[in-house]
Amino acid sequence: MTTRSASTQSGQRYYYGTGKRKSAIAQVRLYPEGDEVVVNGRSLEQALPWLTWQTAALEPLLVTDTLGKFTVVAKLHGGGTAAWGDAIRYGISKALLVYDPELRKILRSHGMLTRDARVKESKKYGLKRARRAPQYTKR
Repeated sequence: MTTRSASTQSGQRYYYGTGKRKSAIAQVRLYPEGDEVVVNGRSLEQALPWLTWQTAALEPLLVTDTLGKFTVVAKLHGGGTAAWGDAIRYGISKALLVYDPELRKILRSHGMLTRDARVKESKKYGLKRARRAPQYTKR
């Protein structure tokens, strides 16, 4: 779990957090000015088309009442769009902890600091998927 708070690239200060969900990995930076959300160079609405995914991604900012205070820049790779929303959510939560450790109690009470460790189960030999056996034929 890597967390940083200083930038060397553009001279701007940012707060960093990494979020994971299934095979999706989100590298999230919170810049203390603006209120824009950028995901892989696109807006949040383009990257996560469903409203439920968008609200899940921004839930830590809503809960801590910091929604208009940060520009969120997230780089995502792996996984699908459903997992992207949860990965961004966890990454924003970790970055908010770097910004203000006093937010831990609020985020913990809403369950946003718990990593969802469920991943796809690996396929077993002799089966079609992880547990799906070939169909039995009597004749």
